[in-house]
Amino acid sequence: MRDVSEALRAFREEVAILSDLAAAADLLSWDQDTYMPPGAAAGRGEQVATLHALRHARLTDPAYTALLDELEASGLDPAGSDHAMLREARRVARRAGRMPRRLVEELARRTASARVAWASARGEDRFDLFAPELAAVLELKREEADAIGGDQPGGRRYDALLDVYEPGATAASVKAVFEPLKEQQVALLAAIAASGVRPPDGMLHRVYPVDAQRRVCEAAAASFGYDFRHGRLDVTAHPFAINIGADDVRITTRYDERFLNSALFGTMHEAGHAMYEQGFAPEFHRTPLAQGASLGVHESQSRLWENLVGRSLPYWEGAFPALQAAFPEALGGEDVAAFYAAVNRVESSLIRVEADEVSYNLHILVRFELELALLDGDLAVSDLPGAWNDLYRSYLGITPPSDALGCLQDIHWSVGLVGYFPTYAIGNLVSAQLFAAARAALPDLDAGVRSGDFAPLLGWLRSNVHRHGSRYLPAELIRRATGSELDSRHYVDYLTGKYGALYGLA
Repeated sequence: MRDVSEALRAFREEVAILSDLAAAADLLSWDQDTYMPPGAAAGRGEQVATLHALRHARLTDPAYTALLDELEASGLDPAGSDHAMLREARRVARRAGRMPRRLVEELARRTASARVAWASARGEDRFDLFAPELAAVLELKREEADAIGGDQPGGRRYDALLDVYEPGATAASVKAVFEPLKEQQVALLAAIAASGVRPPDGMLHRVYPVDAQRRVCEAAAASFGYDFRHGRLDVTAHPFAINIGADDVRITTRYDERFLNSALFGTMHEAGHAMYEQGFAPEFHRTPLAQGASLGVHESQSRLWENLVGRSLPYWEGAFPALQAAFPEALGGEDVAAFYAAVNRVESSLIRVEADEVSYNLHILVRFELELALLDGDLAVSDLPGAWNDLYRSYLGITPPSDALGCLQDIHWSVGLVGYFPTYAIGNLVSAQLFAAARAALPDLDAGVRSGDFAPLLGWLRSNVHRHGSRYLPAELIRRATGSELDSRHYVDYLTGKYGALYGLA
């Protein structure tokens, strides 16, 4: 057996190539969602499929598997980063080894065409344009789930897909978290409705020129700590952040001239994701550790900056004068208290990304239940619009007037992200727990937010979350950062405290 240092060097060289192939595919996907002409979708699908196939071939190469076996037998320090890197590499290789190359290529092609079909269907409000593509994607995802299987006995197809995004989570464990949380949030939503308090939000629906919105969004992201030297802000149908490489983490948003929240808070959200990616330890770049511990942890960063900072009273006490200066006609005569109440108005709404904090998790519950049923075959694709509307009536008391505002609003299923949605709600819980820990460590946190000095908060997150990448599994990372296991109490306390004050609840 060769020297461990030589094996590690060979391992790092190989995972760097794997990282580069993934980054190239991501760059093509970013272009597809931003600047690519719509007629290029078929060719782009072939290009992305080729890159995924090349990466899959390397992941399943017997020589690579033998290298992983050699390192596992070498006695790496279990507490070291090399051991964690090997763990993550083995996790990805194991899944890839169970996936036929044909399936990898077909998923890449199908999701490329489904993404275009979804965009057209959403724009024309015609679910029938997307339904055949969704059915095809779901069939491939069932095949993927069957191929990779679950590492836990008695699991279900959904568990195998969920594990990609939230290691160790299952449909049953997610339900166990969601059910009591749903009861608490439904009760809070009912109490707010019964309070009779309805903060006016008409100021948010005035005319906000797009050029001015762009400048405001860029300034907000930069003030938080998003590094525009190694990133950029572009327009897309569904906002996202994407890591093209260690020095290139991009964000997107969408503008609505008659609604300020969409771009402003959407940009804060994506900047939170991107700052996580920009904060990985340099030695982890081009390795399996240059990724979030899980998508739940990743989502905690976007929700923390969007909501716990961006929708807080201290933030707007400091930032509102500049916003008024950017939009004098819309906001010149308003005061900060009214604006704060408006951007935190609680009201059942149709669009997940624009939902208030109290009702947001109910939007996630709808999607979680529906994708479970779709994947299991208990719900036909043709019946999705009706089932979606039924759940919105049941959980939120509203009915979408169109599929564009209903089951076509999210891009996720078109690109094969089945099992992804629960991570949004998990992220909410983690964000509140991390923010509580940061507040305990930073007694002047509110004063810093009020003055626009976000460096202490970002520094705490860099030290306790960002730099570690995926070195630690989600539960261990949360325990290290906060001193305790994940506990929904922090999120419930945050919601009841903030909205109790806003709505005069006991």
